[in-house]
Amino acid sequence: MSFQNHPAIPKYQKDLAALIARGYVTEEQTRSAFSGLLKTICDERELGFVHEFRVGPRQNRKIDGAVEDKYSPLGYWEAKDAKDDLDEEIQRKRALGYPTSNTIFEDTRQAILWQNEKEVARFNLKKADEIADLLDQFFGHTEADAKGFADAVKIFVNKIPQLAAALTKKIEDERDNVRFGKAFGSFFVVCQNALNPQIKESAVKEMLVQHLLTERLFKKIFDNEKWFQNNIIAGELDSVIEALSSRNWNRADFLKSLDPFFKSIEDRARTLPDYGSKQEFLNTVYEQFLKVYSPDTADTMGIVYTPQEIVDWMCASVERVLESEWGSNLSTPGVQILDPCTGTGNFLVNVMRRIAPDRLPQKYAEDLWANEIMLLPYYVASGNIEHEYYDRCGLHAPFEGLCFADTLDLFQGAQVSMFAEKNTERVERQKASEIGFN
Repeated sequence: MSFQNHPAIPKYQKDLAALIARGYVTEEQTRSAFSGLLKTICDERELGFVHEFRVGPRQNRKIDGAVEDKYSPLGYWEAKDAKDDLDEEIQRKRALGYPTSNTIFEDTRQAILWQNEKEVARFNLKKADEIADLLDQFFGHTEADAKGFADAVKIFVNKIPQLAAALTKKIEDERDNVRFGKAFGSFFVVCQNALNPQIKESAVKEMLVQHLLTERLFKKIFDNEKWFQNNIIAGELDSVIEALSSRNWNRADFLKSLDPFFKSIEDRARTLPDYGSKQEFLNTVYEQFLKVYSPDTADTMGIVYTPQEIVDWMCASVERVLESEWGSNLSTPGVQILDPCTGTGNFLVNVMRRIAPDRLPQKYAEDLWANEIMLLPYYVASGNIEHEYYDRCGLHAPFEGLCFADTLDLFQGAQVSMFAEKNTERVERQKASEIGFN
């Protein structure tokens, strides 16, 4: 659909002219006209428009607006003053890490469109036909990206249940494989010890299937194969799967039919401007995966995470109470924090951003704790928390406070041989801490 003769364009020009006639010339005074234009079109196309969208390595900068679907941002808009040198401003923003995957930079007189990290066109905003061309290219790029991803999700929805059923059957068929039978049996026992004595074999098979179907996804979105190899739970699961592959089965060949879905996710993830956006994107992809793969688990455990605004408010409230009632704060040594059902780690990441940089290494090593009982969010939390530490401190360090365990059963008696010796050590260290109530 072309935007030639779209009624929102003359309305934008009229709104802008009215603002200028009243003497408004700064970015803050005039940007409402262009944001109104974008929002009108987003509403028509069932897209979201977000004002003051956070970007940058720590989401510590804001771009004037973002167009998004339910998965992630698809395009961006940055307004500048008419007196600014727009080219200089673009280079300055790029140096600060602002996205240019599909971004409109405009100063009320002209717009410069960047796509795929390069300038593609310039438009005279005094001319309605050029505004229409700008919108055609901007939303055309957005919709092609969205359609490609939507098509991949359809593949995902159709393929995941079939692959999951086939993998489950393969696990059952391989029980007479001595190496795999021994590995699976040991794994099942430690699941009983670590998570729930009443856990069923079907739930343990489900963990193996989840790991197999999402391994590539986590590696690519985290863009860190070493992280996945070094994750203590992923390593333990992988050893069981290696035993599953010990006869005549190849995981890469089995999963080849999911290549289009994985490639689309990887392509989409590469367009995201920073890790914060990737974190939100991964949360959404995870929710979609679990709804399709295990709807009963999704209903029982819940998979919709607390909005970031609520996380901000809750963490700020704790900070205020610490200061008003105890004269301390989140940075104070000895103030220990436990997220008992961490999900994908959003609360703890928020807390880390509130801790003074010079205090974070000590807090990270000694005072921060998190537990998670579900496998996929445990993976996401591990990546998110460790990446935040790297972003703040410039060092890769495993988060030793994260346990794959059930908080509600953690202090009801001895927990033995949990998945891996390192996970057991983490649990025992948490139990022995002040927050462990010992």
